[in-house]
Amino acid sequence: MTRTELIDALAERRDLPRLTAEEVVAAVLDEMTDRMAEGARVELRGFGSFQVRQYDAYTGRNPRTGEPIDVAAKRLPHFKPGKRLRAVVNGEAGGAR
Repeated sequence: MTRTELIDALAERRDLPRLTAEEVVAAVLDEMTDRMAEGARVELRGFGSFQVRQYDAYTGRNPRTGEPIDVAAKRLPHFKPGKRLRAVVNGEAGGAR
């Protein structure tokens, strides 16, 4: 599902003008992004949690040449699905709402 498809689905499901649905999606995603940039964890009960993980620098290898390359330390977002989402994706009865 793309961002546009999410906006269209929200507008249709909640009978909202498309512009309103677009603003809602943008506000939610912006807030989540801002919180994670601050290092905070974002939890949506039943859906999952998003957090930023720190990865140390390491020496990797160029797959073409085999030469060693230095990979810088970085922070990356990580998603952990919630219990309900896992159940729904796996077709388990406990995931029904």
